[in-house]
Amino acid sequence: MGSLREIENRIKSTKKTSQITRAMQMVSASKLNRAEVNAKRFVPYMDKIEEVVDAISASTDVAHPMLVSRPVKKTAYIVITSDSGLAGAYNSNVLRAVSNAITTRHNSKDDVVIFPIGRFGAEFFEKRGFSIIDKVIGLSDHPSFAEIKEIAQKAVGMFTDSTYDELYMYYSHYISAISHEVTEKKVLPLTDIAQDAATSSYEFEPSGEAILEVLLPQYAESLIYGALLDSKASEHASRMTAMKSATDNAGDLIDSLTLQFNRARQAAITQEITEIIGGVAALE
Repeated sequence: MGSLREIENRIKSTKKTSQITRAMQMVSASKLNRAEVNAKRFVPYMDKIEEVVDAISASTDVAHPMLVSRPVKKTAYIVITSDSGLAGAYNSNVLRAVSNAITTRHNSKDDVVIFPIGRFGAEFFEKRGFSIIDKVIGLSDHPSFAEIKEIAQKAVGMFTDSTYDELYMYYSHYISAISHEVTEKKVLPLTDIAQDAATSSYEFEPSGEAILEVLLPQYAESLIYGALLDSKASEHASRMTAMKSATDNAGDLIDSLTLQFNRARQAAITQEITEIIGGVAALE
């Protein structure tokens, strides 16, 4: 058992830590509310653009490169993580999932290229010697499309140019404030659209082919941005949960230290009383 001063200092430092984690929890909760709204607002846009792409794909016989599967020689991965920590298992879960997928699918790192979004992912793959084509670090808490436009356009354009033959995306899908799951999404080729084409009747001007040429890259880039918004909500939720857990643990530690302090103080008082009584008895 430590001295009374040591225990008291530990209580004070733990209380200060608890104040910090509680403040971070409240900040993350505020950021989560806005991130959740941003993610939900983007869904109707994605639904509509997918409907239009479906309709055009169903009404035209054009075999656009983004709709056609080809033999896979090289695969690209967009990996979305955070720039800062203190978010529990948010980053490690995503990185573990994509690492397992790469190990399962590929025999060599030469068959893989990475587009990391977030510092944790970038450092993870750099340390392991993977080929990183482009990366984005330092995104805002509520990113705009402009912040990832360049990397999204490059990822889509390099598929169209046959630099690689398929593009996957890994991120943390937001379900609720306490529930999120790592998600793998195949961005390119857009085989799901080609197979599940809608039968809605549209009239196209100038032509379905010309519209597809513009719309398909925008659609793929929107998939990436939508995943980023979704992932940001998961990040803030994970950090809020982690800080709440830290605050609760600090409270438990303070209670334990306080009990320890009181026992030590009582023992000290008892010892002093015993010494006084012994001294008085010696004088008699």
